[in-house]
Amino acid sequence: MGKRGSRSQSQLLSSLTKKQKKHLRDFGEEHPFYDRVSRKEAKPQTCQLSESSDTSSSESEAESGPEQVSGYHRLLATLKNVSKEEEEEEEEEEEEDSVIDETEINLEDGDSDISVEEETAAESDMQKNVALPADPEGKDGQGPPGTSEDSPEEFTDAKHESLFSLETNFLEEESGGNCSLKASQDPFVQHVNKELKEKEIQTVATNPKTTQQLKWPILGQLVFSSKIQKLETFKPPKDIDLKSLHLQKPLESTWIKTNSQFLSGPQKSSSPFTPLQKELFLIMNSYRDLFYPERTALKNGEEIRHVYCLHVINHVLKANAQVLGNNSRRRSQKLGVGDDDGLRDQGLTRPKVLIVVPFREAALRVVQLFISLLEGDSKKKIIVSNKKRFNGEYGSDPEERPPNLKRPEDYEAVFVGNIDDHFRIGVAILQRSIRLYAPFYSSDILIASPLGLRTIIGGEGEKKRDFDFLSSIELLIIDQADIYLMQNWEHVLHLMNHMNLLPLDSHGVDFSRVRMWSLNNWSKYYRQTLLFGALQDAQINSVFNKYCVNVQGQVAVRNVPMTGSISHVLVQLPHVFQRMETENLASVIDARFNFFVNKILPQYRDAVMSHTLIYVPSYFDFVRLRNYFKKEELNFTHICEYTQKSGVSRARHFFLQGEKQFLLLTERFHFYKRYTIKGIRNLIFYELPTYPHFYGEVCNMLQATTRGEEAAWTCTVLYSKYDAQRLAAVVGVERAAQMLQSKKNVHLFITGER
Repeated sequence: MGKRGSRSQSQLLSSLTKKQKKHLRDFGEEHPFYDRVSRKEAKPQTCQLSESSDTSSSESEAESGPEQVSGYHRLLATLKNVSKEEEEEEEEEEEEDSVIDETEINLEDGDSDISVEEETAAESDMQKNVALPADPEGKDGQGPPGTSEDSPEEFTDAKHESLFSLETNFLEEESGGNCSLKASQDPFVQHVNKELKEKEIQTVATNPKTTQQLKWPILGQLVFSSKIQKLETFKPPKDIDLKSLHLQKPLESTWIKTNSQFLSGPQKSSSPFTPLQKELFLIMNSYRDLFYPERTALKNGEEIRHVYCLHVINHVLKANAQVLGNNSRRRSQKLGVGDDDGLRDQGLTRPKVLIVVPFREAALRVVQLFISLLEGDSKKKIIVSNKKRFNGEYGSDPEERPPNLKRPEDYEAVFVGNIDDHFRIGVAILQRSIRLYAPFYSSDILIASPLGLRTIIGGEGEKKRDFDFLSSIELLIIDQADIYLMQNWEHVLHLMNHMNLLPLDSHGVDFSRVRMWSLNNWSKYYRQTLLFGALQDAQINSVFNKYCVNVQGQVAVRNVPMTGSISHVLVQLPHVFQRMETENLASVIDARFNFFVNKILPQYRDAVMSHTLIYVPSYFDFVRLRNYFKKEELNFTHICEYTQKSGVSRARHFFLQGEKQFLLLTERFHFYKRYTIKGIRNLIFYELPTYPHFYGEVCNMLQATTRGEEAAWTCTVLYSKYDAQRLAAVVGVERAAQMLQSKKNVHLFITGER
């Protein structure tokens, strides 16, 4: 059969689906449903029954029986008429398929993700992973993570399970892992071996927080707090040595090269960290919770990403080295399950780290940093499974971006690359190998967006939901938290409510190896949470204060803005800050609406006050105002993040021409589009903007159309005593304090940039 036989084998092999191959391997033949029918046209055959078929004589049965059976078999033969040559090809195809399956198990290089199994599923997987639906109740949320049966469109790497299993692998001597570190040396060992008492846990709800303020050279004003143990503070040393940080090999050598882009001149030789990285890593390495609200995409975003990726890899390598070392110890001492209670080195499930990022581009950069930290400048490349698939699904095409799109610098820095916000991926790390698309319960690190996690966790009443993989998270990183305010903050709250709960299933765990504090459901007191954002916001502060109860304590950066964003207003514009009185925080929403309807809006009903833009940060307030304007039959138009492109163009045109007196604009639309609205003469901030620099951007829109009407421009801002943080970010902390103490309205006149 020679070449023709091998050529036909490869063609048949490529045409088979995964289910056909599996049936072929298990039963040695194809499933009857997929039987090949001969291309030759079979002549119709007629089965004649004997005239005496109704009688039951033995003679008639003897005569008609062979004829009927023969005709019946000939009729069946037309359904499957396979030639001998096709049968031989089928047998050879089975042998070839088994050989391929054996070779797929072995990883030969870093790009070993090109396999027959992946090629057959590539078409359907690529479309799903590039453009995922943003429906939290969609199909993607019906099944548990990492299972291809429940969510067939979502790819998970099932080939390399044994290669990355912690239970069946042992510590290599050359890896440099040391699982018997003294508790007085390594912060990781100190943290996981710390034992809490029942009384300490019971007093968490009643004990007041003890706080202490401390000023550091770079981070500025820090607030140390703790509820469980005695509060301890520390100051950063002038010089830092990598050996004193207890980094796991090979991070001591790879970190210097990975971080070299942020080091320059004498700093490159004196310290492997930038001043900001040094102070941040000292807090991270002490396993305290951290809230840093000054992370910006333009200035220090990548610098911070590098340092928390170093902390993640260091934590995972140490945790896995401890497990693998105990595996070797158990093998050498021939211990059985439950023979040694001292080998408690893991949680109820394998995932240890959860990194929450807003876009796929951020996930891509995190994984690239993981590879760089494990690889460094060594000639030996590390093994990365499914790397090509990952780059295709999480990367972006530069040509897709319009070349003439002009947006502010911060917009370009945030919305770079692949900005899909529905994704999740498991990463397993074993010594010098990385497994991408690992099933969640076989992963060490989970990287996901809030929406991607929300569709898995599900809601109450849903049949298929899963959150057991969050039960033993030891390190939670929420990066760019301010962007989630623009996406859906409810997803973040939903995630935090399901962190470190007892799993509903055992998932094959060896309970003799599980730490006692994990069995006692105390994991949340050992979880370190790192929260990074670009601003101080009440909702972000609430998450940090409510859900971060680490036994080591919490550290929050609390620097106050001395100069507000109002100094960036370039137009001569009078700013009137209208203060409204509220009884409590719960009544702020209604109080603002009533104040606007009764006090502010009547001043702008006159036709003279046309071209009035109303900036509304909250979408719920926007809907309430829109319904009120419709009810009152006011001459208005509106633009929100859900408005079609044609509707946006129409609304902007009507507003510019003066055909519509009012324009309602949501903050989320401005965040995602940054359009310049022309024709504004009167500006009303229904609430202070979430991002302080949005205040200056919106005010500067007035100079887009100058027709000698500058003298008639107005700007009105509504605020209450509960808007202290946003007010300080806009006008500065000193002026904000004066405005909050005084109950009178404040008039400010800005003449230009200061």
